[in-house]
Amino acid sequence: MSIYVISDLHLSLSEKVHKPMDVFGYAWVNHTERLKTNWEATVSKNDTVIIAGDISWALKLDEAVADLNWISGLPGKKVIVKGNHDLWWASIKKLNDLYGDELCFIQNDFYEAEGYAVCGSRGWVCPDDEYYSQHDEKIYNRELMRLRASLESAKKAGFSKIIGALHFPPMNDKFNKSGFTELFNEFGVEQVFYGHLHSEDGFRRGFQGNMDGVEYKLVTLDYLKCNLLKVNL
Repeated sequence: MSIYVISDLHLSLSEKVHKPMDVFGYAWVNHTERLKTNWEATVSKNDTVIIAGDISWALKLDEAVADLNWISGLPGKKVIVKGNHDLWWASIKKLNDLYGDELCFIQNDFYEAEGYAVCGSRGWVCPDDEYYSQHDEKIYNRELMRLRASLESAKKAGFSKIIGALHFPPMNDKFNKSGFTELFNEFGVEQVFYGHLHSEDGFRRGFQGNMDGVEYKLVTLDYLKCNLLKVNL
């Protein structure tokens, strides 16, 4: 059994939502069909897939159901972290009551897979980033609290092996350390996967590699070319 990860599916399968992604370039042409083909060829029913945010363009939960049903119908168990475009995200209890074990939504808690605790939060733009402003500080601090709650819940449950998942990059565009990287170091996280960055210019804004013993990897759908990244366990 394996763990895979991807982010930024940007689905819009509901008749009420129209958001064609091919306007953003070749990487997004028929991305839903390409992802489905690659997913079914890679993932078994006993595997786990971490999806690091930006699941659906829907604004309301009833509009997102078509996208969530589509994900639910794919092989494996899915662990979902919120992205900045997931405006349909409802209360965590309501979300986790929808699909049982097939889809698990993380918020202030964790998910167990292959002896690892999967912890995460949406994250946010980090201080000193080109796009960081004073208005971001409150959200940044709140996401730090949510990530700490997730990590602490895993530690209290006795987990020593932890995988981190954020939607936003855990560092600014200068690759400086942040509150997120400090938390990952404090809790002994081994690997962190994140999304949010698109196009070649965007990809260069994200740090990839090892910092202070933590391995960081970008996993947006366009970066992975509609494939899923297998986690090294």
